[in-house]
Amino acid sequence: MRTTFSASEFPASWPYTDEDFTRMDESPDFNFYSAPRFVTHIDDGAIAALTQYYKQTLTPGADLCDVCSSWISHLPKDVKYGRVVGVGMNARELEANTQLTEWVQADLNREPKLPFDDASFDNILCVVSIDYLIRPREVVSEFHRVLRPGGRVLLSFSNRCFPTKVAQKWLSLDDDGRQRMVGSYFMYSPQVTMDGKPAWVDVGAEKLPAPKRTPVASELGGKLGSLFGSSAAIMAAALGNLGDPMYVVSATKAGVS
Repeated sequence: MRTTFSASEFPASWPYTDEDFTRMDESPDFNFYSAPRFVTHIDDGAIAALTQYYKQTLTPGADLCDVCSSWISHLPKDVKYGRVVGVGMNARELEANTQLTEWVQADLNREPKLPFDDASFDNILCVVSIDYLIRPREVVSEFHRVLRPGGRVLLSFSNRCFPTKVAQKWLSLDDDGRQRMVGSYFMYSPQVTMDGKPAWVDVGAEKLPAPKRTPVASELGGKLGSLFGSSAAIMAAALGNLGDPMYVVSATKAGVS
């Protein structure tokens, strides 16, 4: 189920302090990301859930900007999109991303600007990285600028992170609080367009459905059941369904495309 956020649910002005966006490790991010990490930061179930969500949500042929991109974008491989641009920190990871048509190396915490013309994309994607951005209001304003009217932002995240590099406020919140925090960015970035209308509409959050239990988990449940009885089998089945949760906060740029 998707929860829709309303501006009336949030304070009238930006509710965060500078301290909220400090990190344990304040060294330059380019240093931290200088070595490529050819690993997945969420488990297979979360990746499958996100790929299925993209398949259901993104229009074939759409122009996409994958912000905080790495060596994989989690897009369905059987769908043809238009321009797919990656913006990320590590050149070797970006070079290895076969789902990109082009890429740009950039540190949005140092300079929160996207090197693209106004109204360049139909969708902005950002996977398990919104928690690392320390100037989110400025970055989300850039999302608004480079999106076409009616374009949609999809910000996905789980409960994993490099704790030394995420915003301090993020670490103090539970999953519901993090969804609200990300949703709040759209309420202030910018709040209205030049004609006085809301800049973002249909701002909301949802937890993606977990994939079905894997064959390995089913086999484990059967073996434990035969050895220790039905209670052990039930516990194994429950453990097999556990995995990284996947949340998406999304918003649409006001206007008609």
